[in-house]
Amino acid sequence: MSKMIFVNLPVTDLKRSKTFYETIGAANNPAFSDDTAACMVFSDTIYAMLLTHDKWRQFTGKRIVDAHTDAQVLLCLSADSRDEVSSLVDKASGAGGKADPVPVQDFGFMYGRSFEDPDGHIWEVMWMDPNAVPPHG
Repeated sequence: MSKMIFVNLPVTDLKRSKTFYETIGAANNPAFSDDTAACMVFSDTIYAMLLTHDKWRQFTGKRIVDAHTDAQVLLCLSADSRDEVSSLVDKASGAGGKADPVPVQDFGFMYGRSFEDPDGHIWEVMWMDPNAVPPHG
């Protein structure tokens, strides 16, 4: 079985966040969603768990940071092409996110842009030419 990742994110408005992630291409898994959480599926191995603040507090007593002013993580998704990078950022911007809070990265063989979701969580979207990756040693 492949390793899977479940990114847990505190959100202020679950319905708005669920709609945002559906708009950028994630599918909701209703088996793991309720009034306090939504499981958003990016792929067979990548999931974002959107948690209300009350639900989040069941897992940790640490303060929930305001992702609009503080950063705890930077998340990155791979893309299959430069066009897919820009398409996803454009979708995020059109769905209420903020495009390019991090400067665009263009190294020719690698291209990346970013967006903030409505709660301020930063997602980078990165494409890399697989032929430009040096072989392992």
